Amino acid sequence: MKKPIVAATLLALAGMAAAPLGAQEINLNARLVMAARQDDLARVTALVTAGAKVDSRTRSGDTPLNLAARQGDLAMARLLLAHGAQVDLANAAQVTPLMAAAFEGHDAVVKQLIQAGARVDALDQLGKSAMVYAAGNGHDTVVQTLLDAGVAVDQRYRNELTALMWAAGAGHAEVVKVLLRHHADPALRDNRGLTALQIAQGASHPEIALLLAAER
Repeated sequence: MKKPIVAATLLALAGMAAAPLGAQEINLNARLVMAARQDDLARVTALVTAGAKVDSRTRSGDTPLNLAARQGDLAMARLLLAHGAQVDLANAAQVTPLMAAAFEGHDAVVKQLIQAGARVDALDQLGKSAMVYAAGNGHDTVVQTLLDAGVAVDQRYRNELTALMWAAGAGHAEVVKVLLRHHADPALRDNRGLTALQIAQGASHPEIALLLAAER
C-alpha cells in the first residue's frame, strides 16, 4: 500500500513545482510588454534574454514590436525581429507594426520592417493600409518608402479612395507632390464621384487644389 501513496505524493510535488514556473513565465511576458510600452530598451533586452516571449500581447493585442514601431524605436524593433518577433502580427484592430510606424511617420522603422518581410498591402479593420496612414497624416518620406517597396500609387482603398485623395483631403501638399511625381491619376473618382481636386476644394485646401488643377 505504501508504493501508491509515495507515487501520488511525488506527482503532487511535481505539480506544485511546475506551477511557479508557469507563473514566472507569465510574469516575464507581462514585464516585457510593460518595458516595451515604456520604451525601455535595456529592460526589453534583459527580459528577452531571460526567456520572455517576444510576441507577448497587451489587452488590446499589441505586441512589443507593435509598440516599438509606434514609438519609432528602431533599436528595439531590430532586437525583437532578431529574436523571432512576427513582423505582421496585428493587434485587435488588425493594425500591424508597419501600419503603426507609418501612422506616426517613423520612416527608419518602416524600412526595417519592410526589409524583414512586412506586408505592405495589409489592411486593418477599417480597410486602411500603411499607405493610407502615411498619406493621411502627411508623412511624405514614408509614402516614398512605400512606393519604392511596390505599393501601387493608385491603389484603391475603402470607399474607392486613393492615397492622393487621402492626402488632398487632409491638406498635405508634400505628400500630394510625391504622389504626382509618381504619376498618381488625379482624374480618378471615389464612391461619391469626387476627384482629389474636388475633395481638396471641399476641405478648403486651396494650395493643394492649385497643384491638382495644374495636372488637368
